[in-house]
Amino acid sequence: MTESMEKDESISFDVAIPDGVSVTITGNTIAVQGPKGALERELWHPGVHIQLEHKNGTEQVVVTSDTARKKLRAVAGTYVSHIKNMITGVTEGFFYKLAVVHAHFPMQIALTKEGNAVSIANFLGERKPRMAKIASGVTVELRGKEILVSGMNKEAVGQTAANIEQTTKIRGYDPRVFQDGIYLVEKGLGMGT
Repeated sequence: MTESMEKDESISFDVAIPDGVSVTITGNTIAVQGPKGALERELWHPGVHIQLEHKNGTEQVVVTSDTARKKLRAVAGTYVSHIKNMITGVTEGFFYKLAVVHAHFPMQIALTKEGNAVSIANFLGERKPRMAKIASGVTVELRGKEILVSGMNKEAVGQTAANIEQTTKIRGYDPRVFQDGIYLVEKGLGMGT
């Protein structure tokens, strides 16, 4: 395919909207409402357009690019993934399970009074507790040796799980000997019962 032919073509992706979910597009902002709640996100890139269309009797979100160039195709595909994740989030939700592992010093894990951070005390015998930030809209449950992170926004849930895991990252010790920490063991859809 020649360069001139690539400029004339455009790419289009369709995302079906399931029953019980409503999508509204206002300017560059996409709002998705479903049984679990609502999510809103701003998606904008020059040459990529997002609109609602009725096709075959169903409503769909259509993401189109002005050209078939690799960069615009990648941005359009990323936007499709974001929209699908928003739809999945308001219908099912996302969860991450983390396991608390300690061999040397038992960790005390607690939520702060404000509920915006996880406190990890006595990690490798440290006196000062380590703090991991919880993103807004995410719930964290402490179940003994397991931490369950759940919510509608996939990025916020994943970032909170990563914050907790990275808080117990060991520096200056041999990780083959000091295996204490909090590690991701499972992730998926739903609320992780």
